Amino acid sequence: MDCDRALRLLKLTKLPSGLQLVKASWLSACIRDQKLLSTTGYCVFIPHRYLEEGELQKEPQQQVLGSEEIQPPAEEGAVKPNTEAQVGDSSQWGLGTLGQQQVAEKDSDDEDSEGEDASVTQGDLEALISGRYPVKSSEETSDSSSTMAQPASKWVCAQSSNSKKENHNQSITEKLEVLAKAYSVQGDKWRALGYSKAINALKSYHKPVTSFQEACKIPGIGKRMAEKILEILESGHLRKLDHINESVPVLELFSNIWGAGIKTAQMWYQQGFRTLDDIRTKATLTRQQAVGLKHYTDFLERMPREEAAEIEQTVRQAALALKPGLVCVACGSYRRGKPTCGDVDVLVTHPDGQSHRGVFSKLLDSLHRSGFLTDDLVSQEDNGDQKKYLGVCRLPGLAQRHRRLDIIVVPYSEFACALLYFTGSAHFNRSMRALAKTKGMSLSEHALSSAVVRGPRGVKVASGHTLPTPTERDVFIQLGLPYREPSERDW
Repeated sequence: MDCDRALRLLKLTKLPSGLQLVKASWLSACIRDQKLLSTTGYCVFIPHRYLEEGELQKEPQQQVLGSEEIQPPAEEGAVKPNTEAQVGDSSQWGLGTLGQQQVAEKDSDDEDSEGEDASVTQGDLEALISGRYPVKSSEETSDSSSTMAQPASKWVCAQSSNSKKENHNQSITEKLEVLAKAYSVQGDKWRALGYSKAINALKSYHKPVTSFQEACKIPGIGKRMAEKILEILESGHLRKLDHINESVPVLELFSNIWGAGIKTAQMWYQQGFRTLDDIRTKATLTRQQAVGLKHYTDFLERMPREEAAEIEQTVRQAALALKPGLVCVACGSYRRGKPTCGDVDVLVTHPDGQSHRGVFSKLLDSLHRSGFLTDDLVSQEDNGDQKKYLGVCRLPGLAQRHRRLDIIVVPYSEFACALLYFTGSAHFNRSMRALAKTKGMSLSEHALSSAVVRGPRGVKVASGHTLPTPTERDVFIQLGLPYREPSERDW
């Protein structure tokens, strides 16, 4: 892409002072190496007429760089992002020989890449600039400054997840899920999300995929992913699965410890730890990680929804004993109707808008005294007027397991948006927030706001005004969406 076209797409007459225009291959290289690289060799030449006065003296440097793409050495000009320190060389966590293949592949292994323009979005650039990697979806890559909203019917949040109840392509998705997990535990969130997007598309597809051409036509599946699907169709196998590094199962084992992220798991692996016993006897653990390790097996085992219902009822009874009229609702996968749950999130509020105040500490004290709460992970997390507790509970009885429990006390004015947020799924929530953004609105667990003003990078500069949303249905109506029952949001 040349400068003329880039500035036309950006709707700019001149390049603002302090900004650089770089080629998409720079972003691909940053993603590939998982770090912020120097832009040397990737800058697009900016003609004199597009430069502001303060930038004119810098033009000779641009002419030296020229418009030809020069690939700098991988180690040249690397800048460490302001995030948790990288552990060792990033290639150490590659998929064995697969990791070496990725470096040799053209630009990037973005499964949906159809060329330079398709592979780079405003969200990608913001992620690299900020050091925070957002979840990517086709909806979130829309131009946040556009006043033209896409038809709501095209968004995930407008669809019922019941369309994926029957997976006609299980022989394909189960192999792709192994790769998605391998990328995820190695910290390659972007590729993991690319695979997850394709897996969801295949699970929602109304029939078995039979050809490369058919796969390419499914939204969310690019040519490279379609090639993998074809390989599975023809051979029943995916060669990439043969090259998964031996570190992957160990990293997965470690990252399943509550409180231990991917970076911590990688650090432990680099220190020579290979088993949970190694972690238990040799690693330095935070208090939360020690709790996670103590209840490792219990946390990993999903509970039947009947057990989740008992946990919800236990919290409800304790709350009503403190203040009649309090409302307690279990959210998450339980509210979405799943047969099993990984943890339980209970929202607590009061319809009078006042009586929820002061309940948080008293409720936790009561549940601690009864022995229901056994371990604290985060005793209190304040989020505006919302208060959140993260901990561990166990129902009475010798055979009962320890379960993860979150209790969130919210004002009734925020209850509908909080209920929507904590019900999920995460994919469904991202879709609703992205749709709201295209309409000049903002959706969070606190409120739905309109007339929101955002700057060039999508940063909120004016928060607008809060819309009335007494129920979840009102949120859907305000966004122009058909209402979806919780069981239809399981994307």
